[in-house]
Amino acid sequence: MPWFHDLGIAFVMRPLLYLTTRYRVEGRENVPINGPLIVVSNHLSMTDPSVLSTSIPRLIIFMAKEEVFSHPILGPFAKGWHSFPVRRGQIDREALRQADQTLRDGLALGIFPEAKRSAGKLQQGYFGAALIALRSKSPILPVGIKGADKMNNISYIFHRPELVINIGKPFTLPHSGGRLTKEQLAPATDIIMRKIAELLPESYRGYYADREGV
Repeated sequence: MPWFHDLGIAFVMRPLLYLTTRYRVEGRENVPINGPLIVVSNHLSMTDPSVLSTSIPRLIIFMAKEEVFSHPILGPFAKGWHSFPVRRGQIDREALRQADQTLRDGLALGIFPEAKRSAGKLQQGYFGAALIALRSKSPILPVGIKGADKMNNISYIFHRPELVINIGKPFTLPHSGGRLTKEQLAPATDIIMRKIAELLPESYRGYYADREGV
């Protein structure tokens, strides 16, 4: 059962995070306890899905790049995190269908709008999260992860880096209706990325550090 699986993950991961990092979660009270939800976050490490699943008290279904599922090591983990594949650089209608169904089922959908791991600096977001949010009219929960970029090498356990999961307040994107175009998705994506940037230290904001509204 998915909820039992996630309880097991949290049971294992939470003490491990406390043991190997200086882990804390801020804003957990901002998480809606039920209903459709799109969780968006910056992406620093391959541990991010497990960290988010441990920190947010919801079952999260993650969208993951297609290449991960064929990786000999990462593939089994991706399948274990309730993930489904998405083809980058094109409109993946099957991935959109699965995303829509996840939200219709009242579950939380996890998306990393950067579509790849960064080196600690927030990169320009892709349109996917905005497209799904506007199509479904679902609330978006922004999350800022600080410190997971120090966890890409196993030696991090000897340094116990600070790992902070900062959860913001949910919001919805304005939409006047009609067909969604790039001209509409660009500013909507900007709103999403600025919300994430606001939850990060200045040094992590990268592309959005000096943009209006941050």
